[in-house]
Amino acid sequence: MTFCVIAREPNTGLLGLAQATNPLSVGGRCPFIRANVGAVSTQAYTDPGLGPLAIELLTLGHSPDKVIKELSETDDHFAWRQIGIVDRHGRTAVHTGSECKEFSSAITGPNYLVMGNYLLTDKVVPAMNQAWLGSEGKLFEDRLMAVVVAARNAGGDLGGHRSSCMLVYDTEAYARTDLRIDFMPKREGAPDAVDALGEILDRWRPMIDYYKVRPHNPSMPGWADWLAAQGTPFKD
Repeated sequence: MTFCVIAREPNTGLLGLAQATNPLSVGGRCPFIRANVGAVSTQAYTDPGLGPLAIELLTLGHSPDKVIKELSETDDHFAWRQIGIVDRHGRTAVHTGSECKEFSSAITGPNYLVMGNYLLTDKVVPAMNQAWLGSEGKLFEDRLMAVVVAARNAGGDLGGHRSSCMLVYDTEAYARTDLRIDFMPKREGAPDAVDALGEILDRWRPMIDYYKVRPHNPSMPGWADWLAAQGTPFKD
């Protein structure tokens, strides 16, 4: 019931993912990232405990393929899971269990993967792949967002899009970008959680550089004053 892009930016080592789904609070159950280690999404009939375990195995030096194997030997219900992994070297691995609903698939490439389950059509994952490849050169967060929008526009989750999230880590132990839409009502013709994620990203984008520097330079101006000085004053 979820579609997701997981990626690494080779030039900077950024690790990130973005996803959307029909149930509430996808950002609280599915995404797990550790800087300089890897990024994981555990979805479909989700066991959130598999995410931290996968991160720990990556930290120990296991390859993504090895992590998938270890998880399969740990989880008695592995056939119900979809799990994607991208590590700090850009290696990828995906598991889509046999019990995942129709139109569940994945595409992998160097430093990225796109995947989804319980989708409206079989065109969703290929559309995600094209969006990732076609956005090369853009800001990392904008590339992730482009994939989520492409997925939604191709049909997306069979049940609609009530929640979404974007998570990106740089070199620090805390996130560079951590955006979550935990609930958007499903109403015909109204914005959904993908639209809401795009709106909050538009507001967050100018702040990325600010919060990268601020922890190491607390004498900087306040965020609103800093934005105004950049020529991008904040507006509610």
